[in-house]
Amino acid sequence: MTSRWGVLVLTSLRAGPLRFHELRDRIGGISEKMLSQNLRLLVRDGLVHREVEPAVPPRVSYTLTPLGAELAHPVQSLLDRIAARTPDIVTARRRHDAGTPTG
Repeated sequence: MTSRWGVLVLTSLRAGPLRFHELRDRIGGISEKMLSQNLRLLVRDGLVHREVEPAVPPRVSYTLTPLGAELAHPVQSLLDRIAARTPDIVTARRRHDAGTPTG
C-alpha cells in the first residue's frame, strides 16, 4: 500500500468488486504488469480479496477486505484533500521555481 499504484488500487476498489480490466481502466495509466504486482502485494497483505469464479476462462474479481476498507477510507480522504489543494500546490511550486519568497 505504500506505492502510488497501491494507493490508487485500494481507493478504486472502494466502489465494490472489480475485475482486472475494470480496475485497470478505472485507474488509468497503470500497466497490466504493475497492476498485477500491486494486486498480488495487496492480497498478500490482507487488504484485497481475490475471487476466482469457475468459468472458461476463469473470471477473477477483486474486493477490499474489512482491513482494506478500513484503510482505504482515510487514504481516500487524503487524496480528496490533495486534489482540492492542487491549485495551491501548483502555485507554490511556480513561486519556488521562480525564486520568489513565499513570505
